[in-house]
Amino acid sequence: MTIPIRPTGRLPRLRGRLALAVGAAAAVTFTGLPGLHVNEAEAAPKPKRCDEKYLGHSYGSTPANSGPPLNGDYDPYPTDENYTYVNPARDFDGVLAPTQAQLDKAGTDYKSWQRQFEKTGKPEYRVMEMYARYQSQYNSPRGYKEWNRWMDIRWLAPHGSPPRGDAFMARMVRKYNMIGPDWWCEDTLQYTDEKGETQNRRVDARNRAEGRNVEIKSNGHVEDDQMAADRQLAKQRPKDKFQYLTGAATDQPSKDKIAAFNKDLKAARNTREPQAGIVERRSNAIERPQKPNNYTKYDPRFNADPLKAGRSPIMDQALRSGKTPEEAFRIQKQYQAGNRGGYFMRGPGGIDFSTMQLNYVSTPVKGQGMKYSMKADYAKDPDTKPGYGGEARLNLANDAFFTWLALTPDKFWVNLNPVRPDLILDKEFARTDAGRILLESDLTLKHDYADAMNPDKYERGERFWQAAPRTAEGQPCLPIIRQWITPKPATVREQDGGIYILDAPLKVNMEVPTGPDVPPNTCKINEAQTRQAETLIKTMIQPELERRVNNDPSYADLRYVYRSRVAAEHVRRADAAHPTDFHKVINSNDISKWKLRAPNQNWDKKTVYDKYVHSFRNGDYKFKRTYGGKVWILSMGGVDFSKAPKRNITHAQFNRQHRDLDKTTKTSTQAETTYRGTEQVFLGASGERGGGGGGGEPTPTPTPTDSGRPTPSHSPSTPAPDPSTPGGDHSGPPATDNPGGDLAHTGNTTPVGLIAGLAVALAVAGAALTWWMRRRNQGPTG
Repeated sequence: MTIPIRPTGRLPRLRGRLALAVGAAAAVTFTGLPGLHVNEAEAAPKPKRCDEKYLGHSYGSTPANSGPPLNGDYDPYPTDENYTYVNPARDFDGVLAPTQAQLDKAGTDYKSWQRQFEKTGKPEYRVMEMYARYQSQYNSPRGYKEWNRWMDIRWLAPHGSPPRGDAFMARMVRKYNMIGPDWWCEDTLQYTDEKGETQNRRVDARNRAEGRNVEIKSNGHVEDDQMAADRQLAKQRPKDKFQYLTGAATDQPSKDKIAAFNKDLKAARNTREPQAGIVERRSNAIERPQKPNNYTKYDPRFNADPLKAGRSPIMDQALRSGKTPEEAFRIQKQYQAGNRGGYFMRGPGGIDFSTMQLNYVSTPVKGQGMKYSMKADYAKDPDTKPGYGGEARLNLANDAFFTWLALTPDKFWVNLNPVRPDLILDKEFARTDAGRILLESDLTLKHDYADAMNPDKYERGERFWQAAPRTAEGQPCLPIIRQWITPKPATVREQDGGIYILDAPLKVNMEVPTGPDVPPNTCKINEAQTRQAETLIKTMIQPELERRVNNDPSYADLRYVYRSRVAAEHVRRADAAHPTDFHKVINSNDISKWKLRAPNQNWDKKTVYDKYVHSFRNGDYKFKRTYGGKVWILSMGGVDFSKAPKRNITHAQFNRQHRDLDKTTKTSTQAETTYRGTEQVFLGASGERGGGGGGGEPTPTPTPTDSGRPTPSHSPSTPAPDPSTPGGDHSGPPATDNPGGDLAHTGNTTPVGLIAGLAVALAVAGAALTWWMRRRNQGPTG
């Protein structure tokens, strides 16, 4: 956790102030808040024996084989561990951007506001101190214009990184016996850089007797300048060895850098023994506020009552991420520049939010907050290709969850039929992103149906048309085919006060439709040929479509909102047994708080329908083939969520097939964590407030514009925002008089029972028809 070479002006590390309790969970406790001085310069920490610095005890000798093992390039430890620390700056992480009047009131003399807070303990004075600090740096070359970026990088990280690093350091010192007279922490080594200038490298832990240098990172990232310094040290200290002890999943660029370093050292030193390597000891840092108050931020998502919302590690990561790849790249650079202590883990771009899925929701209990957990993949190279869109993805899961609760299940259908423009989508469902996604997925399925049999693109398509039935004239002919998506049984496990959504696969169904709404076909085949074609399609085309629906990015949003449907049905069932805070939401048919969001706020179902009709009439593509001695030119051109089936696996199956998932999920509601050494990250919300605090919702203020000084626009409060209106992004469900709380119903009002052994089911049925085929006979080839 050491900053080895500190450039002038970098925010100082705050060490030496903490009393550490080291054990299964090391917690740092602050007795007061006067320590929140982030702009004053401090001297670099002096070298000190590790046992004295972190364990408060001086051991007489250094044990044999102390320190992390040097086993090669990469040595991961299989089991995650947790530790807890307190960040008092978190007490104020919900403070909103200041108004212009508040900035005028605050000025730039933050020390005077700081003294008033320390004298009175009134939170509003701390808020004014924050505003003054923000304003004092606004026009500096390295200042932050965006309030939220300043809050994260200049307020939360400088106060959170030291206790986090010290808590992790203390655990590692104890765990690897880095004690006795040989092990020194914050040890300073001088070296000459490539320009011939003398530099200092501060090493987190060093065995002076053995020349072992251990860089200890509570995140999983090693900085480029640290590696450059170590390469120079290795040249000038040819017997030294280098280890990097990481407390999170080590990112691939760091792995590559250290592997290359080890390879070069072994070659230069003519040895097969490891000279540099990673020891990965994944440890989940659970950060807590000290004294939550009206300015502490809570996550209202998945909560019927926002005042019951709890702490949320996922909200931090999602809201920090950029909205576009370009913005994400800029933000990642900002955060990484202030991430020397590893506070931001891999940075806002470290998670691939496009892979995020709902993993767990707790069973609602009236008066208590909801816990939930999401899972996602880490971004493979967050510094060059950072993840983005976290807030939009998190909002989509939340909005879909409440949509499935608020609307009666008979509204969960979409229908693309060229002869039924009046039955596209329920009007209320059409006002939601869940409805938009279902309809767009139905259109995508129909395009994919035509694409999957394209003989000019796929060998499968060539074989398909060779085997297709023929008319009397020798024309290949297919019947009208209906396609729709339904869920296969979702695999779930109900335990630990909630439901784990382990797998939620979707199925593509096909059949030859009948009835008055079926448009006429352009070619004629008999009944036997129709069944032959149906079998051919189900054998050759249906499996490919099902693969796409369950794996392709074009259906990612459909899979995403399906999991929210499963979670919502779990809540419906719990509420039916015992009314919860969700009772007034369920079947209220009021989706006013979960309507279409930007950039789709003006989306219209008719636009999708028109695209479908154009494709139906004109085809998606044409291809030319010779069949039966003739040249033929051929052209190829809904969804219902009213049900949700599930399969509840046994406890033994759960433990065998998903070992430690329950522990990982529990931790993820409090801290970003990984699952059993994988590159998959879990994070969510705790539903708990960490010691109490305020409630209510602040009136948001705009972000200051870049006009030379901050210029937000709302009216002020005196001396700061009214402490009865805390910070935080709260939103809640509508209050309705609808007492409904019954279970989901199918389109024909048949109740769907959710009994043990069944699961919340999602049926994507639909009366949607597909393309038909047209041909133009060019005559015999002669």
